[in-house]
Amino acid sequence: MAILTLGLNHATAPLSLREKVSFPGDGIRDALADLRSRLRRLVSEQAILSTCNRTEIYCATPEPGDARAALTEWLSARQGLSGQLLDAHLYALPDDEAVRHAFRVAAGLDSMVLGEPQILGQMKEAMRVAHDAGALGANLHQLFQRSFSVAKEVRTTTEIGAHSVSMAAAAVRLARRIFEDLRDTQVLFVGAGEMIELCATHFAAQHPKRIAIANRTLERGERLAQRFNAQTLRLAELPGSIEKFDVIVSCTASTLPIIGLGMVERASRARRRKPMFMVDLAVPRDIEQEVARLDDVFLYTVDDLGRLAQTAVESRRAAVAQAEAIIESRVDGFMQWLSARQMVPLIRQLHDRGEAIRQAELDRARRMLARGDDPALVLEALAHGLTGKFLHGPMTLVHRSPLEREQIEQIVEQVLPDRGGTAPEDAASIRH
Repeated sequence: MAILTLGLNHATAPLSLREKVSFPGDGIRDALADLRSRLRRLVSEQAILSTCNRTEIYCATPEPGDARAALTEWLSARQGLSGQLLDAHLYALPDDEAVRHAFRVAAGLDSMVLGEPQILGQMKEAMRVAHDAGALGANLHQLFQRSFSVAKEVRTTTEIGAHSVSMAAAAVRLARRIFEDLRDTQVLFVGAGEMIELCATHFAAQHPKRIAIANRTLERGERLAQRFNAQTLRLAELPGSIEKFDVIVSCTASTLPIIGLGMVERASRARRRKPMFMVDLAVPRDIEQEVARLDDVFLYTVDDLGRLAQTAVESRRAAVAQAEAIIESRVDGFMQWLSARQMVPLIRQLHDRGEAIRQAELDRARRMLARGDDPALVLEALAHGLTGKFLHGPMTLVHRSPLEREQIEQIVEQVLPDRGGTAPEDAASIRH
């Protein structure tokens, strides 16, 4: 069984493609069910990670080459994209490359903002959804658990995240370029998810004049609004309300834009050339990209903020090197676990064969005792039978193996017990 990761991210694909490939909201559950039903023979375990910066399919497969082609075809058909276009932006990472990638993603080394912590929570959510869907097996479960452990080790032993500038902080920095004092601004957040909560925390620290939260589910919006003493709106109220706000930050799971060009044009006219600062952190985008062409409207996407946030990288080079070293050692550990796991059927077969030999010789000894044979002769026959069957394999190897003498001697040395009667590794260690 091999580990395979297929996907694209901010480094390989533009935002315009990433938003078409993403699985917003509950779309991942349906996608997992469809993937399992269509590729059950090729892909035994699967999980999908879909964020504003990446869409990745993690899977366990007995045939990575065939699985890569099948996954690409499935993804292009599922998202209604040209396979040729999609393939030009995809990466397919097998075995240790897939493991290394997962560890780097969890630790924030593969993020647009180096060291950002949000991705770890997103990976945990991807694992939970896959588990609930019955798509997660022992291999991917171990991969994700070790990814989380590596991320914790990197963050506690290096300075990788010490100077990280989050998307939310970058948004505040950009807003300060437009408005002299954020205390005089009115801020609207569209959505009520984790990213909006993070942005609201950063903007609330600037003490704006007013904060409002618009969300599809009013109840969830109200829970978030209570934390920041904010007002709440329904999404249906946006067309007549956005003209009142200087700063608008949007991040929902909508598959289509919810703030269109016409809506912003009307708001801009009503504001009489007073600037509007808009941040669209959603993938797919919440705000039509044509809005950026309007005078006095400053629209930034998740990619724009990522470029701004990618500061102080030079000062973190030593931390990155240290983190990469930690990851490399943990990749070796996982691959050893995977290799050992693949030997489990053989180990079980050896144990079963040994048990069959033991039982056969024991039954023979009991029959001899039952007919009145001398116990000493019975013990001698039992020992002789067990020894003969135990040596049969090594003796066959010595006489018939094409291996060099030195290699055979090393194998025999490992297989045969020492003179004290104990094997190089006891049975308990082999079982584990």
